[in-house]
Amino acid sequence: MAKKYTAEKLKEGLILTFDKPYGWTSFYLVNKVRYILCKHAGIKKLKVGHAGTLDPLATGVLVLCTGKATKKITEIQDKFKEYIAEITLGKTTPSFDLETEIDHEYGICHITEDLIAENLKKFKGKNKQIPPLFSAKNINGIRAYKLARGGIQQELEANEIEIYELEIQEYVMPLLKLRIKCSKGTYIRSLARDIGIALGSGAHLSALRRTAVGQFNIDSAIQIENFKRELNFL
Repeated sequence: MAKKYTAEKLKEGLILTFDKPYGWTSFYLVNKVRYILCKHAGIKKLKVGHAGTLDPLATGVLVLCTGKATKKITEIQDKFKEYIAEITLGKTTPSFDLETEIDHEYGICHITEDLIAENLKKFKGKNKQIPPLFSAKNINGIRAYKLARGGIQQELEANEIEIYELEIQEYVMPLLKLRIKCSKGTYIRSLARDIGIALGSGAHLSALRRTAVGQFNIDSAIQIENFKRELNFL
């Protein structure tokens, strides 16, 4: 298997699907894989890029392209994304996920699975979504998360997104587990926030796993430890 990672093949271009570990940034995984591949193939430089950022607190599919295949990054980024999201109802955070501490608590006794199912209907299809300030969005050349961490509050412009499929997998108060198939540019953290508001409460994203980017799915994703073992990089 490791024979496919020759210098020639890497530069000609490979598309690799990794299962990003929890706590890792997308760039950290890219740099890790680049270093391992360069050492394995005996080369000093190799172009490697990812096709769509995944937050550090999320796990799952991260598509990496090497060499000439990096030209396909935009094409892959445009494909649909699929996630399994765990949303905690009744509590909000400034970042809409667990990056920041809980700032408000709300009642959830009125929330039933039927109420959730009814409200989820309004999120299907094309909608305008306001990205979280704790994001990599650019505001006058500055990353939004830098402003947020500096205490600067500024609402970002809404983007048009599309949610193709949205289904309840499990609801055990206060945890709501959803499967989401959506367009590029969709922030699941913002969706969690908006669902909380729609339910007359609050919510934040407490776990997220990306299971697919187009045809690249989690079943064929490479675990970084297995990758290192395969290339005798221990």
